[in-house]
Amino acid sequence: MSSVVDTSLSPVDALPGERAAPEQGIALCLSGGGYRAMLFHLGAVWRVAELGLLGAANHTCRKADGSLHSAGSLQRISSVSGGSLTAGVLGLKWPALAVDQPNVVERYIEHVVTPIRAFAGITLAGADPKGVLKMIWNIVSPGSVNDHIIAAYKKHLFGDATLQDLPDSPRFVINASNLQSGALWRFMKPYMRDWRVGEIKRPTVSLAQAAAASSAFPPVLAPAPFNFADSDYTPNSGGSGSDNLQHAPFTTGPILADGGVYDNLGLETTFKRYQTLLVSNAGAPFNVEGNVHSDWVRLGKRCIDVMDNQVLSLRKRLLVGNLAAGFRSGAFWDIEQDIAVHHCPNALSCAPDKTMDLARIATDLEAKDDATQERLINWGYAVCDAAIRGHFDSSLPAPKGFPYARGVG
Repeated sequence: MSSVVDTSLSPVDALPGERAAPEQGIALCLSGGGYRAMLFHLGAVWRVAELGLLGAANHTCRKADGSLHSAGSLQRISSVSGGSLTAGVLGLKWPALAVDQPNVVERYIEHVVTPIRAFAGITLAGADPKGVLKMIWNIVSPGSVNDHIIAAYKKHLFGDATLQDLPDSPRFVINASNLQSGALWRFMKPYMRDWRVGEIKRPTVSLAQAAAASSAFPPVLAPAPFNFADSDYTPNSGGSGSDNLQHAPFTTGPILADGGVYDNLGLETTFKRYQTLLVSNAGAPFNVEGNVHSDWVRLGKRCIDVMDNQVLSLRKRLLVGNLAAGFRSGAFWDIEQDIAVHHCPNALSCAPDKTMDLARIATDLEAKDDATQERLINWGYAVCDAAIRGHFDSSLPAPKGFPYARGVG
């Protein structure tokens, strides 16, 4: 069987005006998965920062076979849902991190880890009775559920910051799904856009709104409605022919939902542009079910889960196939992996049964105790390290230990 990946069958679409070939540069992708993903990615970015990969300097890596490869520098951070909470705080605090100066990890802990861990101790929506009561209160009290999530994000993470408070470089991309057009809606500092609806330059949407749209997983936290004027859009920036939706109600009232509805890896905005991809996946493992419920609600959810799993599997195969074939460089790590699959020397000890327990934590915005937080952060840190040193740069130093002494179990 040929190892060549047929990119013409890619689930990542090439859109009009986009580059035919990727350019040098590193992109970091942070998947969805609620608080579970937020904390897992917090650990992964911790290790990325420790390895010096957040800086502006070009990175030359040594492959396992001894060959050298110039990867360039970090150009883009693309995020979805829970990953957008980590990315949003990272982007907002970017100036304070001074990533090219010594002791960046200390500043990362102060400005990113500490506020996110405090936020992870607050229940916004969960499956236990407290979480259900919180959701019911959000629904019956004044304002939509999305409004309450925005208010919580503003209070605990972002304040009144907008997309204009993100750095110019690297480019932060917060992804949501447009339920009207069926396309991806990208929130960025220079513009936000849906390729069919058009673009709005220099948007002043709040970071809390963008993150709330990116994490508006259905049905409870969706939809995330927006109101704009036709004049806000760059003229003739939508699609062409039957793909052109640059008119009301698509322009004036976009209705968005969790970015994972379209692409839970955050891969869409990076795969087509950059040669080096570092992809962190904390999506929930797909569970097989011997007995499928026949009531409409649970049967419908099961059908959605199966469809989501197939879309995610296609994107994973595209990414891993391209990495294996050498069409892209970088690394992919997954919350449900056995760390041994990376064949990385001196990897941190992570028992598979313990890490699978972490992978099975529910996808929600329910408070996590200190022990769970630290285990998730440690696991993201450890598997990110193993993937990067095992597949991207074998010359990088092994870690001295976990961020927190309790390990993963």
